Amino acid sequence: MSEENPHEDLSLLKQNEANYPNSPGEARLEVFDNSHPERDYTIVLDCPEFTSICPITGQPDFGHITIRYIADKKCVESKSLKLYLFAFRNHGAFHEAVVNRILDDLVAACSPRKARVVGDFRPRGGIAIRVVARYNAQ
Repeated sequence: MSEENPHEDLSLLKQNEANYPNSPGEARLEVFDNSHPERDYTIVLDCPEFTSICPITGQPDFGHITIRYIADKKCVESKSLKLYLFAFRNHGAFHEAVVNRILDDLVAACSPRKARVVGDFRPRGGIAIRVVARYNAQ
């Protein structure tokens, strides 16, 4: 990354078309430099139309994913996050695994000071599920 163009590494944002990955493992979370690394501030990313697949029945699961984090040196670029979250539509996993994977991948991508991922999943069989996963840098 050059000082003239500090965002040259954000390749997904520059693309006019969206090439949707087939799985979260194929997706790439891109990051950029935090413009205020000296300050704690909360970034909230909200995905009210999240979809994944039940690994047993193959039926779709619909949910609302909310990501809150305090950045350290890097921030997650939102288009890459959109494509990453979209990749779960073809991915079979239980809700608990989905939320923890999102948190793990976020932490791996940008090493935040703190992070919290909440998954509110719509009822299936009469039961709604809420999963909350947290990360605190030591």
